[in-house]
Amino acid sequence: MSGDSAVYQGLDGTGAARTGQAARRLPPAPGVSAAIEVSRLTKVFGGRTAVSDVSFSVAGGEVFGFLGPNGAGKTTTVRILATLISPTSGSALVAGIPVGPDGAVEIRQRIAVMPESPGLYQRLTVTENLEYFARLYGLPRRSARIAEALAAVGLADRAHDLAWSLSKGLRQRAALARALLNDPAIMFLDEPTSGLDPVAAHEVHGLIAGLRDRGVTVFLTTHRLEEAERLCDRVAIMSTSLRTIGRPDDLRRELFTTSLGVTVAAALREPNRVFGGLPSVQGWKAAGPPGSGPADYALTVSDVAQAAPAVTRALVAAGADVLSIAESRHTLEDVYLELIGDEEGGPR
Repeated sequence: MSGDSAVYQGLDGTGAARTGQAARRLPPAPGVSAAIEVSRLTKVFGGRTAVSDVSFSVAGGEVFGFLGPNGAGKTTTVRILATLISPTSGSALVAGIPVGPDGAVEIRQRIAVMPESPGLYQRLTVTENLEYFARLYGLPRRSARIAEALAAVGLADRAHDLAWSLSKGLRQRAALARALLNDPAIMFLDEPTSGLDPVAAHEVHGLIAGLRDRGVTVFLTTHRLEEAERLCDRVAIMSTSLRTIGRPDDLRRELFTTSLGVTVAAALREPNRVFGGLPSVQGWKAAGPPGSGPADYALTVSDVAQAAPAVTRALVAAGADVLSIAESRHTLEDVYLELIGDEEGGPR
């Protein structure tokens, strides 16, 4: 969305247009191909390295997950990209503008940062909070922008409620409305669902999906791996240095072999004769303790579509009662634990 005549779109997943003119979004610098580009970024505090030789890029309009344990350097990286602190070495571009003192003002005009704590003034109403920040930013058309931002996050009917009276989920919405005031091209969201109940977290997920629909680039730091798997186009896993980056499905394929989980009513007498030599089946093992009940087997396969029918036919031919055959799916949590393990955390 760009230009003074653009219209805010609802962020509740409905795509319903909101009336009123949107705030003008500043375009990226000419010729920009990525929203964020980071090259060999390093930050050292005293004798401690918080970020070490990190490089990655974020495409415009994607939801990019930034994952890692406490002390991994996630927040430090965000603070560098938001021009709040300077790197020790390396470089970065945000909206095509070099991160540094000369580009700080231009970058801040194109981004918004929503910290984990909403940071609202509790004795002010929602509108008064947004009015304060709109004046602080020096934004024109303040009343219209506030109305548009509140409508976008579904808070128009709570505009005159005091901040202290809102639930945490509604305070997160108000903080998101504040971040929308300058119609940013890039939003940094730091643990936006921390401490929220499942219903409130689901609502925030809808708002993030709505941001993507509007073409906003979302840089999301989170400890909730199921949240990252659901929302993010790509994820990066950090632990001071960058461990991996890619789409969740691609990372699973890179780290884990494809396997089929088979459950039959009773243990096979000669499983090797049943599974051996079948198309695309590379190996097998018993997946559970021996017993008189149902038996589980894990089969390593090269092609699920070819292996599953062959395994089914072989089991039926062997007289087995098949209870289930399904591809064993690894989660993003499996990927994370494979790369990070049980590292001890510290302050972010």
